[in-house]
This record gives sequence, C-alpha cells and structure tokens, in this order.
Amino acid sequence: MRIVYAATKEQEEYIENLIRYFYSHVFPRYFDDDQIKQFEYLQVLSLSNNDYNGTMREALQMISSLQSLLTIIECIEVNGVNEEYRHMFERNVRLLEQHGILFPFTIDQFQKKRPFIFSMYSPPSNDWVM
Repeated sequence: MRIVYAATKEQEEYIENLIRYFYSHVFPRYFDDDQIKQFEYLQVLSLSNNDYNGTMREALQMISSLQSLLTIIECIEVNGVNEEYRHMFERNVRLLEQHGILFPFTIDQFQKKRPFIFSMYSPPSNDWVM
C-alpha cells in the first residue's frame, strides 16, 4: 500500500495565480495580443487535459518550475542568456511537460522585450473608471 498526500486547495490556487501572472505580466512584455490569444487557444500553461493527479508532490514541482521560469526570465532581462540559465530553463520546461503542461517557448524568445506594452492582457494601472 502506498500513501499519497493530496495537494491543498491553496497550492492549486497558487498554481492558477502563477499561470495568470504569466498571461498578465510576462507574456505582454514579449508577445502581442494576437499571439497571446493563440497561446490561450493552444492551452499554453493550461491545467486542463494534463497528467496532473492532484498530489502534493506534483503541485510543489509545478509551483517550483513556474517560479523558476519567472525568475530566469527576470534574470535574463538584466544579465542576458548564459548556459546556466538555458539549462535551468529547459529543465523546468521539461518538468512542466511531465505533468502535461504545455510551455512551448525557448529562452531566446524572452531576451528582447517589446518597446511599448499595450495589451488587453495587462492589468490596469488603476481601478478607477472615468
């Protein structure tokens, strides 16, 4: 008999928050709205249709992979791409793919930010409507 611990509701919500962060803060810096819409259609970073069984181990692996990808992307903005970043990026993409989560990007796609970010996916700068 094998005992498996289920992921907590908070862990699963945190995974969803990280995925929303990618769509609202990361993708608009590098891709235009048409491309991001295509990512949604292709179910990039989608938890539906995946091999995630809801175990705590899987949830923690997905959280750490998503956090690592965010950190690597932020680091290459400042330091550029080196082999260590490339290796860590590819390793975390593979970990996500093991759970059926599609992340079809290379580290090179995150080297150059768009000069002007105007996207329907970006969060509003304020909540006031005038």
